Amino acid sequence: MKLKLFGITFLSVCIAAFTGTKAAEAASFSVIADGLDNARGLTFGPDGSLYVTEAGTGGSGACVPSPSVQDQSLCYGTTGAVTKIGNGTQERILTGLPSLALPDGTDTSGPQDIKFDASGKPYIAIGYGSNPTFRGTLGNTDLGKIITANFNTNSWTSVADLANYELVNNPDKGDVISNPFSLLLDGNRVVVIDAGANALLGFGTDGSNLNAIATIPRQTLTNPVFPSGASSSPFEIQAVPTNVAKGSDGAYYISQLTGFPFPEGEAKIYRVGSDGQPTVYADGFTQITDLAFDTEGNLYALQYANQSLWKGNLDASVIKIAPDGTRTNILSGNGLESPTALTIGADGAIYVTNRGDRPGLGQVIKIENPKSVPESTSTFSFLALAGAVSVTLLRKGKVKMA
Repeated sequence: MKLKLFGITFLSVCIAAFTGTKAAEAASFSVIADGLDNARGLTFGPDGSLYVTEAGTGGSGACVPSPSVQDQSLCYGTTGAVTKIGNGTQERILTGLPSLALPDGTDTSGPQDIKFDASGKPYIAIGYGSNPTFRGTLGNTDLGKIITANFNTNSWTSVADLANYELVNNPDKGDVISNPFSLLLDGNRVVVIDAGANALLGFGTDGSNLNAIATIPRQTLTNPVFPSGASSSPFEIQAVPTNVAKGSDGAYYISQLTGFPFPEGEAKIYRVGSDGQPTVYADGFTQITDLAFDTEGNLYALQYANQSLWKGNLDASVIKIAPDGTRTNILSGNGLESPTALTIGADGAIYVTNRGDRPGLGQVIKIENPKSVPESTSTFSFLALAGAVSVTLLRKGKVKMA
């Protein structure tokens, strides 16, 4: 059976705390939104409110095979949503968006990320997490596309079809899977990470000139560790990029989750410059789902899990990477569990979607007055480039299962 790690459709069985670093002192945080269905991306809108996507819980519609759960199907529904958080309230302001999930509402794809352009128009990445060949069986759906939305009329319009681009072009020449997972607005361009396609894509805000900017390479583990134990045989894993942020140097920085068996310390942050070639900017992480720069050029990395996903502990981390390479654990564990995205507010606080693998239990938290300690420099290596100041449990590799 081909199992493909194609993005972040999280099963609730798999995560833990990385033990090779110093423990962070407890940082305080408050919960500013709760009860979210598979909370994913978040961003501040032009009105100063915080907007978060909910991937939903699937539904009772048609189904497609799950690439990550053997002999299971992902079924379609319209349970995806966008929630607005502000003035002490939360409200779903866009509902009925497409969602694909297992019957229990896990292993979910749907609204994955949201960003606003300079005019205030919202763009939303709708995940898919399966082979685009099967999408037609679900009916006329916007899964695997980028849409723009009108919150006043609860309506949306498709702008670009990334799943079809993967079907036709398959830029990484691997298995055909599409799962648009994160996006950013860069002038008149929309830049998107397709976690299933292992690709960074771009197109005009009007949907024109969709093309692959870069593909993120697979890597080979020399001593892979599986749930059944270590192996001496080399094993190739998928890249599974998850998020893109733009640095002050104009380059794109891409976070990596890594494919099965989700090796500890093997996730990287890639830098993609104008030549379109990904180079390693920083490494030694474990399952990163998001990146964000602050105004001082510090890069924040969000670890969805601090140990291999199959180990079962849900603790996660926010790690700050200074321009000189110094790493600081802002928060590790202490209630931070399977987070999917973060953003930096104008107030300097860090906002995180927490428990992003769970229907009805997702949160948005605000990390306040964090205390932290430096990471051990022996744990990670930092590959700084001159001039640079700057997530469906996911199996995207060919794995034989008993």
